[in-house]
Amino acid sequence: MALSFQVPERKRVRLLINSDVKNEADDQYAIVHALLTPMFINKGIIAAHFGTWRTTESMEESYAEAKYVLSLIGDVGNVPVYKGAPRALPDEKTPVVSEGAEAIIREALSDDPQRLFIVFLGPLTDLASAYLMEPRIEEKLTVIWIGGGPYPNGNWEFNLNNDIHAANVVFKSRIPLWQVPQNVYASVRVSLAELERRVKPHGEIGKYLFEQLVRFNDENADGWPRGESWSLGDSPIVSLILDDQAFDYDMRPAPRITDDMRYIHYQDERKIRVYRQVDTRFLLEDMYAKLELFAISQETR
Repeated sequence: MALSFQVPERKRVRLLINSDVKNEADDQYAIVHALLTPMFINKGIIAAHFGTWRTTESMEESYAEAKYVLSLIGDVGNVPVYKGAPRALPDEKTPVVSEGAEAIIREALSDDPQRLFIVFLGPLTDLASAYLMEPRIEEKLTVIWIGGGPYPNGNWEFNLNNDIHAANVVFKSRIPLWQVPQNVYASVRVSLAELERRVKPHGEIGKYLFEQLVRFNDENADGWPRGESWSLGDSPIVSLILDDQAFDYDMRPAPRITDDMRYIHYQDERKIRVYRQVDTRFLLEDMYAKLELFAISQETR
């Protein structure tokens, strides 16, 4: 993508994306936004499972969708796609070995001096598995997780529900963790009219992003989504790396999570970063601008 600025190499970061991208329709926006962001050295996408509520092949469906999205975005889509765990951890001691977990270990233990972020748009299965397989990774990466209920009590939340064991493994580790809980990620609200105006006109990828979201809206008639609105709740994984909003999070003792997804506050030593809010104007306008600039660059090639 042709931009009139460059990010100094020393300020760029490595990024590995773990996504249950076929679960619904907003992971695709976050993935494309990340691929169009010059600050990121995109190291790949790991396809994540999203439980068995709709299919027994959820990871495979995420893998196929990730490959398809990349096929629509030209040269910037030339990144590897790995298969993650097909299911949740059976307990807090047993990893589910996958090429995705192995990719996390390989990237974390590499000699590359650029800072490494690994972002999770679904369950934490592949991170917990990588850590159980190779604990040395725990201080060699920074993790952003879209998931978990609001603090201080917690509640049912989809990404957490798909692997509570994995979340407890990660919360007990020393892995630097930035958590974007449900009440925060749900605040990234957009309307379908807004997306039709700001996303759909911008090339093949813009058209697909808009139409697959509308299709998901049409196919789910149970009251969610509401009809004209959506939450691009996975997209903070991009904006918080661009600017970590230093005054908008708390360092909290990592809780233990119960089977009904409540937080038990039991210790004060292991702390994680928990966001109170994200800057939706910054996030959305950056995404819209990059989509438009990318489409212009494709038209003039």
